[in-house]
Amino acid sequence: MNPAQSERHALCNLFLEVGPDAPTLCEGWTTRDLAAHIIVRESRPDAAGGILIKPLAAYGEKVRNGVAQRDWKSLVEAIRNGPPRISPMRLAFLDRLTNTVEFFVHLEDVRRAQPNWTPRTLLDDLESQLRTSITQGGRLFARKSPCGLVLQIAHGASIVAKKGEPAVTVAGEVGELIMFVYGRQDHARVELSGPDDLVQAVRSTAFGV
Repeated sequence: MNPAQSERHALCNLFLEVGPDAPTLCEGWTTRDLAAHIIVRESRPDAAGGILIKPLAAYGEKVRNGVAQRDWKSLVEAIRNGPPRISPMRLAFLDRLTNTVEFFVHLEDVRRAQPNWTPRTLLDDLESQLRTSITQGGRLFARKSPCGLVLQIAHGASIVAKKGEPAVTVAGEVGELIMFVYGRQDHARVELSGPDDLVQAVRSTAFGV
């Protein structure tokens, strides 16, 4: 089972554990809302564009709200089964490439919104893929930064995610850096260093794909 599949199944198990009305880190969304978002992303290409393209957002949200009305267990089972058989995301290499970070972040969205959550130790395969993803996609993740941005992976590489001087350095475990550049700054265990005004500006930036 590749890391994307492992995170998918862990999220489904957590969905069933906490139920459809639990909070998440996605502002305004319960676990039911998040589950519907995942299903639209994977199985409704006509509506999934609304996730990134503003003119399509209203239609995408209408479809997502409709999906959210389905029985909770059937929603979770649909996520566990993955995208439709004809979807290219069922190919192992694309699944690993496109879904590892997606499901890691959403699993943490649910985990970290619950009381008394604790950090987890990442399996080697998952940590390796997250390192690859942030190394290859750092510039995309950091494009909204108001200044130069360096991502310092604990015990690993230093990634110049956005060129510029002066710069802010964000240091932490790779999973925490992923959470940070995916817009979960308030819930990522990282340390920022650099000029005080730029550190504050980076903390306030709406990161995310």
